[in-house]
Amino acid sequence: MKKIILTVLWLGFISGMNAQNPEQKGLEIAQAANKADEGFGSSSVNLRMVLKNKNGQTSEREITTKTLEQIEDGDKSLVAFNSPKDVKGTATLTYTHKIGSDDQWLYLPSIKRVKRISSSNKSGPFMGSEFAFEDLSSDEVEKYTHKFIEEKDGFLIVEQDPVDPKSGYSRRLVSYNQNKDYRVEKIEFYDRKNTLLKTLNYGDYKQYKNKHWRSGKMVMTNHQNGKETTLIFSDYDFGLDLAEEDFTENALKRIGS
Repeated sequence: MKKIILTVLWLGFISGMNAQNPEQKGLEIAQAANKADEGFGSSSVNLRMVLKNKNGQTSEREITTKTLEQIEDGDKSLVAFNSPKDVKGTATLTYTHKIGSDDQWLYLPSIKRVKRISSSNKSGPFMGSEFAFEDLSSDEVEKYTHKFIEEKDGFLIVEQDPVDPKSGYSRRLVSYNQNKDYRVEKIEFYDRKNTLLKTLNYGDYKQYKNKHWRSGKMVMTNHQNGKETTLIFSDYDFGLDLAEEDFTENALKRIGS
């Protein structure tokens, strides 16, 4: 009798999984990815940004990024440019929010001013790259509606539509690696006309602290203008002694001083 009861319960569980609609399954995948990366606390990383125009000409920039994990809300991050000389001291501060528009500020050393980035400008290019200002925000589950599309080559494909009406994207298709803690392998971005705009490919993954997967290389390709931006990461560090005061407008000014 016990064996029969257990069998019935197991069949009921399987039936429940199969009965999931695409929206429920898509949401659960996004939540699993978010859960897998919780607990890193704080981090920093150095990166080299390589800009390539449609003619293949390149230019490079050296950047440092610091991130402070927030559990109740989205993460806080600070991006500082170290070189070349014409952009050195430029820095961006982002407060990601799970609900509502993010807060972003840009410090320009040439005028020694902190400029707040309005919601309507967040779809614009970040420092001449193929990344938009809104791409700097942490990926919070609440910022999108989710819909499972298909399983392909071991990846779970989820369509995510931005909740923010001022987003520069109508939707994006995210490929999660179900065998590697649901880490993201690729994102396809569609513009407001629902035409493929950009593709972001992640590579050279490494796992830190036996839990947190971080990409060593990201390549953002713009299919509409022929340009490409590559980010190459190095010197990841976790568990730093960072605090709220390290992510303020004054912190931006100190970088450029």
